[in-house]
Formats: sequence, structure tokens, C-alpha cells
Amino acid sequence: MAAIKMIGIGDEGTVSLLPMYEKWIDASEVLIGGKRQLSFFPEYSGEKIVIESGLSSLVERLQSETRNVVILASGDPLFYGLGSYLSSKIDLDIYPYLSSVQLAFARMKERWQDAFFTSVHGRSMKGLAQRIDGKEKIAILTDTENSPNKIAQYLLSFGMTEFQAFVGENLGNEQERCRWFSLKEMSDTQFSPLNVVILKKTGENPRWSIGIDDEEFFQRKPDKGLITKKEIRTLSISALRLKEDSIVWDIGTCTGSVAIEAAKIAREGQVFAIEKNEGDLENCKQNLAKFRVDATILHGKAPDGLDTFPDPDAVFIGGTAGGMGDILDICCNRLKDGGRIVLNAVTIENLSEAMTGFKERGYQTIITLAQISRSKPILNLTRFDALNPIYIIEAWRQEGESGC
Repeated sequence: MAAIKMIGIGDEGTVSLLPMYEKWIDASEVLIGGKRQLSFFPEYSGEKIVIESGLSSLVERLQSETRNVVILASGDPLFYGLGSYLSSKIDLDIYPYLSSVQLAFARMKERWQDAFFTSVHGRSMKGLAQRIDGKEKIAILTDTENSPNKIAQYLLSFGMTEFQAFVGENLGNEQERCRWFSLKEMSDTQFSPLNVVILKKTGENPRWSIGIDDEEFFQRKPDKGLITKKEIRTLSISALRLKEDSIVWDIGTCTGSVAIEAAKIAREGQVFAIEKNEGDLENCKQNLAKFRVDATILHGKAPDGLDTFPDPDAVFIGGTAGGMGDILDICCNRLKDGGRIVLNAVTIENLSEAMTGFKERGYQTIITLAQISRSKPILNLTRFDALNPIYIIEAWRQEGESGC
């Protein structure tokens, strides 16, 4: 059987097609696509199949199809489209059209090779804040749920006022409209369902390097200090060995300092945190908004609630509130292959319990005893104040072990 042809088509319909593509469509026996794409061919004489949801059944059908098939896709099928998935399952020749993003940048009269691309089409907006923070130019594919006004409201909740927005609606057809907005203006405007959003940074944004100063975080008052200190935090995050797409758990997050710094590294991943103290949880939420991190925060006492989190690549345990054994059971069992668990212990009793617990569950460990002192002025001299010593335990599954 010859390769199936996938043809990209624009919102203007058949006028966007080369004559050769129209001949292929006319000669086909089966035409597959979304309702909008199929509506461009009311006189088609073969069988039409609408792509609605779930591509696995379509793949099964195509794998046994013997007729001449053409698949229609919007714009460039390899840009957040069907092309990549289907070409990995069936023999497919792809003929792209202009993507909506190309058209949007053309209307802006701006280059786009230096832009950051992301999509909230058919997916959650969760994590968008840390993905785009600090980027100069961002292209966002939208849908009816994650519309431009909803995107603006979301970004404003993280204080991202440095962006101007360009919205291209119905690009390529007779109803095309392109406009510039502030985020406040965009948040109060309704748009056509077919649109693309380009964000351009026109102002300064706050910047934080790894090892954010403790004083930058909202903390419990009047008893400050319930925070993983900057030096310990930096060592602990290093031990987690995070990647850009890591899924991270922060157990006993308190102010959220570890979750926030982890999210700055795992921008394309996800961060899940749990905290039992309601007051600390409110501080954590304020810190997430300040530092532009969109993490999932749960009010509860671990291990309760951990079953709602996806399997992690990395786990930070800052506190166990007496339930270390149950927490280690879940974390050790669900940690992905190659992952790391980092546990901070203040007392030798907790250190001993953690070491025994990891060993019983088939985990290897390395312990770092961090004894940090900070300089402090005294008259015209300088002395050092010692922080509490912290045991930083890095644990990973022994080769050949599959969990607890």
C-alpha cells in the first residue's frame, strides 16, 4: 500500500491548496480530518471520516485500510498537530501549509526564529508561568477553554505585566483580525475561537538566581525561620539532580522555598507540594505568586494525599511529622527509575530512622552533614553565627531493585 498523504490546509479553505494537492484529494477514496477541514469539500464523493477524539482507533483503522486515503490537517501538521503521532504509527507523507504562528508573526512583521513556543490547546495551563517567565517573545496556541482573556487573567495573577500581547484571530480567512493589547485589556476582551497569542516583553521582569535569599520569602510571623535555609536548599536541590522535565514532590513544603527553586529548574515538568500547617500554606501561596511558580499545593499531612500526585522523578522530604515509615513506603515504591529522594534531618534520631528505612527498602544513600555559619557584624568587626547542622540524605534505588 502507498503511503497515506497528510495535507495541511489553511482557514481560507481550498484556495490555500496547490493544484496538485486538490488532485490528490479528488482522486482519494477516503478523506479524513476535523469537521472544519472536511466542510471545505462539500462535493467530495468518497467516504469522509471526522477526527473527533482518541487517535488510537483511527490508527487501527488506517493500518488495515487498503483504499486511497488523504488526511487533512490544520496548517503545519508537525507543529503541535497530528503529524508527529500518526507518522510514528503509519506510513505517512506530509505536505504542510503555513502554521497560524507563521501567519501571526508575518502580520506582526517580526522574526520568529528566536521565539519560545508553547501550547495550551487541549491541555492544562498549569505550569505556564514558570515556562515563560523571563522569555522575550512567546507564541501560545490556544483553545476555547484557554482563550486569550483567560491567559491574560492567569498571567496577571503572577504579576507578569511586562508583556504586551498580539492576538491574531481567524488568520488567513475573510474574518481575520489582528490587534495589540496590554494584558489588562486582553483580560477584558472576548475573542474568536480561532486565534493565536504572541507575547512580547516590553518591560523589565524580576530575576532570581539559584539560592534565593531567605528574606525574600513570606514566612511565618513572628516566628521566622521555618524555611529551608538558602545554603541547605541549594545543596538539597543539587542532590535531587533535576532535569528540565522532572516531576518533583516537596513533602512538608512550609514556605515553598524548595518547590519554587525546583520549578525554576524543572520548567517543563511539574511540582507537587504538601503542607499540613494552614498558615504556612498561605505563605507558600504568596511565595508562588511572587516567584511566578505554578505548582500544585495540597493542604494535608503526608502520606495522605500523595496518591493524587503522579509518579515522581525527584522527592524532597523536609518534614515527616512522625510518619517517616509510611512516607518512605510510598516515595520508594513510586519513585521513577533513576530518580532521587533527598531527606533533610535535624536530629540524629531522624537520621538513624531514615538510614534504616532506606536500607530496608533497597536504597543506597549518601549523607552530607552541612554545618553552615554566616558572617555577622559586631561593632566594627565581624563574627560568625552558626546555623543548625543539617543532615542531607540523598537516596536512590539499588540496581535491580524495583521498589519497596
